[in-house]
Amino acid sequence: MTAMSVAEVVLWAALAFLFFRRGFHRRFHATAAYLVLRAVSGALLLATLSLEPTSWGAEHRFGVVYFVGYFAAYISSAVLMFFICVEVFRTALAAFPGISKLAIVIFRWAAVVSVIVSLTSISYVNQGFYIVADIAYGLMRSVSVLELCLLAFLCLSMNALRLSTRDMAFGIALGFGVMCSGDFIVSSSISHVKSLADPVQFVVESLILATLALWIAYCVLPEPAPKPVLMPANSTIYRWNEIATALGHTGTKVAVQQPANSFFLSDVERVVEKVLARNMGGRESET
Repeated sequence: MTAMSVAEVVLWAALAFLFFRRGFHRRFHATAAYLVLRAVSGALLLATLSLEPTSWGAEHRFGVVYFVGYFAAYISSAVLMFFICVEVFRTALAAFPGISKLAIVIFRWAAVVSVIVSLTSISYVNQGFYIVADIAYGLMRSVSVLELCLLAFLCLSMNALRLSTRDMAFGIALGFGVMCSGDFIVSSSISHVKSLADPVQFVVESLILATLALWIAYCVLPEPAPKPVLMPANSTIYRWNEIATALGHTGTKVAVQQPANSFFLSDVERVVEKVLARNMGGRESET
């Protein structure tokens, strides 16, 4: 496990370097922040864990430092993964702005409901400080389900969206789908894991290394050049995009210009004065 942990830290750093060098951080801001977080926190946590068994580490309570740092990074990763889902949605549906806007609104509500359900299922009785771990695993369980649903959506609608398997948006979703399956296993069976040498930890670490290798391959291989999406006017997804665009359309607003120092009652008074003056002039001519 120690060798796999060291390999993971090195691969996170290499992936972050390649991701920024290829310029993917301009399109995927949350993903870039996630990679930096995992690279930095992984190195610091590994150093803390290696120093914890020493007398100096025990004196400075590195065990507590590791616990706090691990779950702080874990919760931050879960929060960033929500934003990564939105990024992938927006990029995959860039050719269909109406559907993209509607899908993101639906996804945000689904994310809120998923988080509420996960947090309400936690037992808050006599947990003490370790309630942080239950909250962290609850958040990761909900975001893992959302990531897996996102991957299933992209796989089912690739032809309709004209999305290539070599596109970085699909690569991010595929990698998170593989990694979140491991996170979902850990968050669901954490009460049965007794040590770092547990077989479950070995499976999860293997899935993380496979995800990192997949993402590095996406960063090294050339991405296909973007092309305009062409489809017939009677296409179903095109019609849905028009409907979604119409649902979000509020109509055109026109600004009405009024003369300066103009007031409705003043205009009425002038009209009344003109009518009275005309009537008075008619009576004088009759007399």
